[in-house]
Amino acid sequence: MRYRDGDQRMIKGYLIRHGMTGGNLDGRYVGRRTDENLSPEGKALCKRRICLQADVIYTSPMKRCVQTASLLYPDRDAVIQELLSECDFGIFEGKNYKELSGEPRYQQWIDSGGTLPFPGGESRAQFQSRCLKGFFLCMEHCMQNHYHSFVMVAHGGTIMSILDALAVPSRDYFEWQVNNLEGYEIRIEEEHWTAGSRRVCVAGKDTELWN
Repeated sequence: MRYRDGDQRMIKGYLIRHGMTGGNLDGRYVGRRTDENLSPEGKALCKRRICLQADVIYTSPMKRCVQTASLLYPDRDAVIQELLSECDFGIFEGKNYKELSGEPRYQQWIDSGGTLPFPGGESRAQFQSRCLKGFFLCMEHCMQNHYHSFVMVAHGGTIMSILDALAVPSRDYFEWQVNNLEGYEIRIEEEHWTAGSRRVCVAGKDTELWN
């Protein structure tokens, strides 16, 4: 809820991971280079969801996100933000852990706790910086248009990057992982945000969003 006449104006947002794809089912690294469609099961699950009420819908430009947004909100036009695309997984793209078993660079990445850059792809810092720029642009658009609620359909990594940097309470990067069609409810104090305090309060998570 956003209070127009009170001391504080709040914007409510929902960060939702896209529906299931074939690559998700196979446990593959489905990133920025793999623009795959939702699987039949993924489409069916989207159609069974009850839409969360929001003034504006933001989405990554990738097919799996655009299709999810169009199935959840068939009568709405989403605002596409290019910077919200998933990470570039480099040489890991399109492969799963079984196929990468024995690859020295994959083992090095695992041993680093996922902190090393993806070989031939993005580093976590590069990816997070890009995602935050996209999120900030969406929030600027939201506030300029006086919207009090939004839904953002994005990728698991995108959501993790945003919340790792901005969320209160804070958590480890990988603790923000969510399954397909799950996500987080967040709140933003507009006055603090525009004053430069770029923090979001996490008010709910996972399947609670749909209850």
